[in-house]
Order: sequence, then C-alpha cells, then structure tokens
Amino acid sequence: MSFARVRRSVAFLPLALSLAILQPAHAGKPVAAPAAPPPTLQAQLVAGSSGELQSFYAYRATPLWVHADGTLDPAASELVKLIETADDDGLSPATLDAAGLAEAVAQAQTSPSPATAARTEIMLSRAFAAYVAALRQPVGDTMVYEASTLRPQQAGVYQTLNEAAKAPSLVEYIRDMRWMHPLYAPLRKALMAGSAISASERQVAVTNLQRIRGLPAQRTGRYVLIDSAAATLWMYDNGQVVDSMRVVVGKAATQTPPGYAGYIRYAIVNPYWNVPDNLLRSLIARNVLAQGTPYLKRQGYEVASSWDDDATVVDPKTIDWRAVQRGDLMIHVRQLPSAINSMGKVKYEFPNVYGIYLHDTPHKELLQEDVRQLSNGCIRLEDARRLGTWLMGRDVEKTSDAPEQKVDLPQPVPIYLTYLTAHLEGDRIAVGADPYARDRQALAALD
Repeated sequence: MSFARVRRSVAFLPLALSLAILQPAHAGKPVAAPAAPPPTLQAQLVAGSSGELQSFYAYRATPLWVHADGTLDPAASELVKLIETADDDGLSPATLDAAGLAEAVAQAQTSPSPATAARTEIMLSRAFAAYVAALRQPVGDTMVYEASTLRPQQAGVYQTLNEAAKAPSLVEYIRDMRWMHPLYAPLRKALMAGSAISASERQVAVTNLQRIRGLPAQRTGRYVLIDSAAATLWMYDNGQVVDSMRVVVGKAATQTPPGYAGYIRYAIVNPYWNVPDNLLRSLIARNVLAQGTPYLKRQGYEVASSWDDDATVVDPKTIDWRAVQRGDLMIHVRQLPSAINSMGKVKYEFPNVYGIYLHDTPHKELLQEDVRQLSNGCIRLEDARRLGTWLMGRDVEKTSDAPEQKVDLPQPVPIYLTYLTAHLEGDRIAVGADPYARDRQALAALD
C-alpha cells in the first residue's frame, strides 16, 4: 500500500484513534529530566569550606593539593611529616590533628574518589594554615621588639595559601619551609632526621628553633642579624646573606641582649664615648685616685655636666672621686674623639633601653680571637666602614673634625640580636658554646 493511501485511511479514522496512531509510543507518560552532572571538585571545595578558605577556592581555578587526575601532590606527604613531628617545633601534633590528616592523605592515595579528594584537600589547607600561623608566633620572651612591624608577620588563611600557590614547586615550598626564616628549615630537617642525637642535644636544637621563630619570616627587604653566641654579624637582603663580619659582644656579666629587635636609624661620626656607670666606678675613678686628674687628659676623658648636646665641661679637681668610686656620686665622663677613642671613628645607633649600639674599635686584635664575648654589652665591628656603606648606600664620611656628627640613614634598617648555640656540620646538628648559659635553663627543665 502506498504512503498516500495510508494517509487517506488515517484521515477517515476517528480523531482520538488517529492521534493515538501518530503519537510516539511513550506519549502520555512523564518524561524524566536529564541527570544533573556531578559537582566539580572545585564546586565541592567552595561548598565544603567557609571564610577565607572559601574565598581562596572561589578565586582559584584548580585545587592546591590535588592534581587534575585526582592524585595528590607530593607536598601533601611532606606536610604530614612536618605536622607529625611538630613537637620538634615546640608544638603539639595532636592539636594539629596529625593522625586525622595522615589518615585522610593515606585514604586519598589508596582509595581515590571525588569526595575523598575534596575532603583531603580542605583538611590539608586548614592544617597548613594553622601550622604556619603557630610557627610564626614567637615563643615566650625569646625576643623583645621595639615595634610590632619587626615581629614575624602573621598572615590570614587566604594569604598563607596564596603564597604557597605562587611557589614554582609546592613540594619544595613545604619541604624548605619557605614561610620561615632561612635558618629554620635546615636545622629542622637535621633534627627530624637525627635519630643518633642525644636527648640533651635534641632539647638544645628545639630551643634554638624557638629562638629562630622570633626572627623575620618574610624574605623581602634588608636587615642585620647578630648572633651573640657566635659573635658574628650577617647582612641579609631579600632573604639571602650578602655579607658578614666578626663582632665583639658582651661578656657573661655584661651581656649583649640575646633577643632584641630594633631599627638602626643613624650614624654618629667622631663619636664621644660616654663611660657607663659601672666603668666609671671600676675604671675611671680608680685610675684618677691612683694617678691623679692628669690621667683623664692623657686618655682623652673629660667630665661633662650632662649627656646633652649643650653640656658644659666640669673641672675634675672639683669632683669627690672617692664618692664616685663608692657609687655615692653620679657624674658624666666622656672620651673625646681620637685614635684611642673606644668608639673608633663611627657608631651606629638603634635606640634601645639597654643603651647599646654598634661601633668601630681601635682594638682590632680582639676581633681575631675565637672567643669574642669581651665587651660591656655594645657590639664592636670588624669593619665599621663596610657596614656603613651597606646601610647608607655610600661611604660614611665626616664633614669636619667636630664631635658627634649625626648622619641619618636613608631609611631605618631592622636589626635582630639573637643567641644560637646549635648549627649544622654537614647534615648533622652540632651544639656549640653557651657563653651566656642560656641553654642550661632548657636542659634543667629536661632533667
């Protein structure tokens, strides 16, 4: 039968029967909507997080720890190792949920699924942000800061994760702990790998890590770092040591502060040496009583009415030097600029409550000693001119022979004083001298 005849036949059928023949077999039945695609991993991360963590994932096109094929970046295992050994940092692994994190990472590696990947990604990011925040918090009173800008800067969750995401290699960023001061990770790695070290060596190393936590974590800008235990000064620029020199620091009885941060603000060319009160009694008064007031002139000393710029000179013969020696009379004695002035040609001031500073010295022979804890608290420089050129960007030159010529730095440079007694020899930890007996307190607590 031709198609035309079929159409004519249908046309003569009742309307309802015609419609039934022409409609599809499923006509009249509800048609199911197409199944919605499963949410992407990125959508799960946004939905499963909140606050700064949610903002981080909302602005990212890819996860941080999970690759496109669902596998974990090796950085995940490195983070687990760090958190599992967080007691080396002086932190609690349990507080950071080390066990839960390790379990989640293991499950994501052995039984991968979209849900497992999302859960593990969020756990890793939260744990990492919490770990970084804890490490950037200085421990106790290991460091006194002149200003809050000198403290290791705390970063929010978003910034912490964003800095990690910008690293060329996430696994190297985690392994090298690049959110910390450059001295931290090498000592931490050696401690984590050092199964042969004694309990006391481990405690000293942990104590040193806590001291390093007080140093700046950011790797931009310039600063000076001085280690009183090693009697050494380093100049840092953008996280790298660009120069170093020997220094003489305070004796055990007159310590250079082992934990202080301030700003070097200016230089004094042709400085006076303002004699400290303890040396006024033990050195100046004793020698005047033994040799008479001509001793003062021979050594370039004069008695001043005050430490002010407009101070007047006082006749030393009018002074009761026995009262000075006893400590009953307080006077001001300063040494004039000269070849034998204890300050040398220049000093660099970082105003502080301890009354200490960096300065040149005529006694260069002391800088050749292995043990250089020899001063009354101030820091004598191996090469004051070289440091000044680095601080100023030019030579620090005097404009005349006038004393106390103040030269401001183009901008203040941070200075950190610390005390480090553990260092690396090859890949192992070596415990050095403890000239201020600071480690004994930590070891006493261990005992």
